[in-house]
Amino acid sequence: MHKILTFPDHLRLINERSTAFRAAVAAAPSLDLQVPTHPERTLFDLVQHVGMGRRKSAAIVAAGPADAPPEKSAWEDGMGAPREREALLAWWTESVEQLTNALREAGPDRGCWTWWGDSPSPQTSGAWARRQVPEIAVHTYDAQLTVGAPQPLSEEVALDGFDDCQFTLCATTVAWPHEPAIVDYHATEGHSWRLRLSHDGAQVAHLTPAAGEDPDTADASARGTASDLVLFFYGRIPLDSLKFEGDRRIFDQLVAWDPSV
Repeated sequence: MHKILTFPDHLRLINERSTAFRAAVAAAPSLDLQVPTHPERTLFDLVQHVGMGRRKSAAIVAAGPADAPPEKSAWEDGMGAPREREALLAWWTESVEQLTNALREAGPDRGCWTWWGDSPSPQTSGAWARRQVPEIAVHTYDAQLTVGAPQPLSEEVALDGFDDCQFTLCATTVAWPHEPAIVDYHATEGHSWRLRLSHDGAQVAHLTPAAGEDPDTADASARGTASDLVLFFYGRIPLDSLKFEGDRRIFDQLVAWDPSV
């Protein structure tokens, strides 16, 4: 069974991963280090990018129900992040506080604009809170990798994060433009997901076959720790880092597919 994390769990994990992100930045010998997973960015660029993302998310949650995200002026003052390290770290802390304060004030059930309207995930502040955890966790991995001390995502973060990635980022009613396919993901921690791709879109389910039942054979599957599944999903590690079986082309098609186009 999947452990269902609560709204307070997500707030706790946002703070936990944000603290780890800050520690990696504070330990860096220079803010001009190139981020290996984003060679076009320095560590400073990464902090500014992630911090602005938290401020934008805070503004979306604070705005409540809406048909579109708030104007940029609601979350960016045009100044950007300060370049001096201590000021930058303070700016990062303030960015996360804006997010968590907005989430606490909203609670888990407030409706708000989201960009995942065609997925099964709700259009609520609680869904925004959940979405923040893998986002910040993966960027924390980026920062740690930049300073030479990458750490895997914790089991709690990774299992919930990969579940969110599948149901929020993968599931869609937009037609799959290739031959129908079944893709299975297996976490070594004992959880599995099935992604069905067809003209009806992408449908996700927890793969829990009954005893003695032989589920449909997948066209492709990937197995690894939940952390590695998340890092693969976000393009931080290659498919070859996982135990892969089946038609590799399907994964290439998934990576190239943008249902919003």
